[in-house]
Amino acid sequence: MTDTDELLSWREEMQSAWLYDVLAKHEAHSVRAQLFKTLADEARSQAGHWQACLAKRGQVVPPFLPSLRARVVGMLVTRLGARPLKQILGGMKVRGMSTYSHATPSGHIMPTAVEDVGLSHQELTGGNLRAAVFGANDGLVSNSSLVMGMAGATGDGTLVLTAGIAGLLAGALSMAAGEYVSVRSQRELYEHQIDLERKELAEYPDEEAEELALIYEARGMPLDEARRVAKKMLADPDHALDVLAREELGLDPSQLGSAIGAASASFMSFTAGAIIPLLPFLTGWGGLASAIALTAAALFGVGALISLFTGRGAFTGGLRMLVIGGTAGALTYLLGSVVGVTLA
Repeated sequence: MTDTDELLSWREEMQSAWLYDVLAKHEAHSVRAQLFKTLADEARSQAGHWQACLAKRGQVVPPFLPSLRARVVGMLVTRLGARPLKQILGGMKVRGMSTYSHATPSGHIMPTAVEDVGLSHQELTGGNLRAAVFGANDGLVSNSSLVMGMAGATGDGTLVLTAGIAGLLAGALSMAAGEYVSVRSQRELYEHQIDLERKELAEYPDEEAEELALIYEARGMPLDEARRVAKKMLADPDHALDVLAREELGLDPSQLGSAIGAASASFMSFTAGAIIPLLPFLTGWGGLASAIALTAAALFGVGALISLFTGRGAFTGGLRMLVIGGTAGALTYLLGSVVGVTLA
């Protein structure tokens, strides 16, 4: 490891300690406060390790100043709390973020404050099916509104179809690009943090085990048992990296799919919804009236599917989506009519 790498490691540990102090102060009335205080001490101890390595090479570390990014995040923590910022904090090498969302080793979320109660129900996501349904819903509502707006502005079916196809492609490509960037950024964050954990696990494994034990203690596990569990989990180096990513950084490797796969799925689901109001124009069957009827049926069906994730009744969910989508379509039709008359 070069002087530059050791200096970077020293600076990262000092910045982590500074952020832990901010978190401990914000969480003064939570059991997490002691966790963050102890983690701050551990980070300073690890910074001392790197400082000693630099001293052996004759290099003196400069005075520590938190980066602009750290100061901004620290300010946001004091205003918003750590939970909304847990991914950002995890990316800045702040441990213990899993105490805001993850389960104990027994598999159940251990509340550490009143706001944690019921968290296991709040974080259900529904997986790929949920993403596909909502992607199709976005395509359906946005493109049907575009079609209605163009229909209001002009009675030319060819222009309506052209605008609808353009809207479909623009929306689907935009969704795909956004999903690709999002998933790729998450994967890069995970890969960077895992690389840091790999180096730290090799450099000071006992300290890493102690940090993990402190996290388990913050969830209500007795410290002696937490230390035993932590040492057992870190016994296998390959498994240890996965455990540290989940428990210290709050990163779940299983949720990081392929960026290309996510982009493709987003493109297809949006397209599936966006093409529905265009079908009558593509097939020459019925025109605008058929497009309205088909879109209304699709809106109701998508709303009913969404009810699987909201827990509401299928009829209520379908009717609500029909009203929302229908209102959007009617408003854009009226706006299109006004614009069409103005331009005529």
